[in-house]
Amino acid sequence: MRRRLIAGNWKMHKNSETARGFAEKFLKIYRVTPDLDVCIAAPFTELLALEEMFKGTDLFTAAQNMHYEDQGAFTGEISAPMLAEIGVDYVILGHSERRAYFAETDEVINKKVKKAFEWDMIPIICCGETLAQREQGLEGHIVRHQVVMALAGLPDELVSKAVIAYEPVWAIGTGRVATPQQAEDMCKVIRDVVRVYHGNAADDVKILYGGSVKPENAKEILDMEDIDGALVGGASLDPDDFLKIIKQAQL
Repeated sequence: MRRRLIAGNWKMHKNSETARGFAEKFLKIYRVTPDLDVCIAAPFTELLALEEMFKGTDLFTAAQNMHYEDQGAFTGEISAPMLAEIGVDYVILGHSERRAYFAETDEVINKKVKKAFEWDMIPIICCGETLAQREQGLEGHIVRHQVVMALAGLPDELVSKAVIAYEPVWAIGTGRVATPQQAEDMCKVIRDVVRVYHGNAADDVKILYGGSVKPENAKEILDMEDIDGALVGGASLDPDDFLKIIKQAQL
């Protein structure tokens, strides 16, 4: 059995005061989850505060991006060793917003995935198709290509530790959500392509669904065979809603 993961992605929300306020409230209502992992991907400026507040708990932190070089003349960037220094556990890579707004390519994402593993952080590798691509019947082709490229050159033992998040672009922040069967079908596509290129690592790699996950729809999505958790956007900004999703994953 793969251990489940519920990851909250705050994106560009919260400041020091509101992040600490979230953590204080969440820690009061949260209970240890022996059967799944929970992490929050906060803005860079709030990660250290969360690391300090989550110390002694089973909660993890994640960065929302990073550069593929350890250091250098890359103004405005954050490196893997900088994140590792403060204890960050996961890093989201290849999110559709990074691909669309910041022109990140498959090759760049692959470099970042390798760098994350080099610094003992687990990459949460995002993939997903646009509405236009789905309407053309290209969703399988697009997602397979993104996954193969992101994992290119990695040994199977590292691939088995990776997390892959299927996030249909048309369902991110739109209020639309893939049906449980649509989500399952695409997550099976991901597991199948990992098996083709990396063999039995496909049995261990975690595959999450992301895209307007809410307390109301989390249970039926998480009940699917090939879905091992969720990458939660807007609902992770509220401690009560985020906890409800975590509880759905435990049922």
